Amino acid sequence: MSAMRRLLWGLMLWLTAGGQAQAVLEIEITQGVEGALPIAVVPFLWQGGGAQSPQDIAGIVEADLGRSGLFAPLVQARFPQHPRSAQELNFPAWRNTGVEDLVIGSLEQRGPDAYVVRFQLFDAIRGRQLLGYSIPVTQRNLRKVAHKISDLIYEKLIGERGAFSSRIAYISTRKGPEGKRYVLQVADSDGYNAQAVFSSPAPLMSPAWAPDGQRIAYVSFENGHSEVFVQNLESGARVKVSGKKGINSAPAWSPNGRQLALVLSVHGSPEIYVMDVASGRSTRVTNSPGINTEPVWTPDGRSLIFTSDRSGTPQLYRVSARGGRARRLTFEGRYNAAADISPDGKLVAMVHNRGGGFHVAVLELATGAIRELTDGRLDESPSFAPNGSMIIYATEYRGRGVLSAVSADGRVRQRLSLQSGDVREPVWSPFVD
Repeated sequence: MSAMRRLLWGLMLWLTAGGQAQAVLEIEITQGVEGALPIAVVPFLWQGGGAQSPQDIAGIVEADLGRSGLFAPLVQARFPQHPRSAQELNFPAWRNTGVEDLVIGSLEQRGPDAYVVRFQLFDAIRGRQLLGYSIPVTQRNLRKVAHKISDLIYEKLIGERGAFSSRIAYISTRKGPEGKRYVLQVADSDGYNAQAVFSSPAPLMSPAWAPDGQRIAYVSFENGHSEVFVQNLESGARVKVSGKKGINSAPAWSPNGRQLALVLSVHGSPEIYVMDVASGRSTRVTNSPGINTEPVWTPDGRSLIFTSDRSGTPQLYRVSARGGRARRLTFEGRYNAAADISPDGKLVAMVHNRGGGFHVAVLELATGAIRELTDGRLDESPSFAPNGSMIIYATEYRGRGVLSAVSADGRVRQRLSLQSGDVREPVWSPFVD
């Protein structure tokens, strides 16, 4: 079997793995940035009934900033004080700990399910406030507000939009009394609040977020062969959008959300098509021997980058979304596949093999330079965060399928693993407003 055919159908091998998927992903920072910004997040003052706050807002914010690798939160044992308000802040004492920025806040209960979260970000060096917000919220949305606070702090101090409020989708496996089930799940970016979108005894593959963040396209084998479905996350309604004879796979949304690029084999070998979602009409984009698969749109919606073995080994190509002659993009290494494009259109994340395992790498479109970011044996399915700062991907750790993330420059690494079972094919959502 050729390397490309292993790419297209060998992805099914992981489906033989079992395990019970849990609701929360454990996140381990395996590598951070030297010189990360020293920051302190003081536990928020709880103003409500009962002795304990319903959510540790400060803890979530601290964890968000810490797992970015760009911040170095001060451990509470070194806090010189626990201020309840800005008036109580002793900036010289905080400066003596090495802290440069400081977060304080409160959570106030105003009714049975009515809360107000307040927070302030201070420059501890200059002793001045940088941010200050008061946010009304219900109890079920407290974690969302915490992630929003993290986004605001990240943007203020780093200078780019934070992605902590975004979500991830992935495929997991579950073993139960009736056998194995495959589950498409959606979780917060930190792995919490995991929800099953769809569950089936047949394989599920290739989840893809719509630009609105409310729909996911994916491949299901529930009817005995591959079909592409689109599911609304809020209503749960799902529609089969492609169930043609042969292969129906690798859906990818256009930037405007009106079209899906996908792989069909209605005329023999797998080719790239563009389908109008509203009408269901499909237009063939590629026409070449071999296998053409894994399309992804450029941010301007004019082109597709895809994987093809037309040159003998899997490599990346670029073609107009209207069809035409494809241009080869990768020449270094014997295997380059599974592309995803950074939001600014400058980088392509991909699976790269030059003879020493399958690693996540990035291709600079302007120069053609390739830079390896990971060193696992079998790293696959890279997906950019909506701000382009991190790339989530699937890998193996201690014999199990886990999710990991690496920064686009390779300096920050995280490992996200379920307590048991395997997870695969992660994809990062668009920004969540």
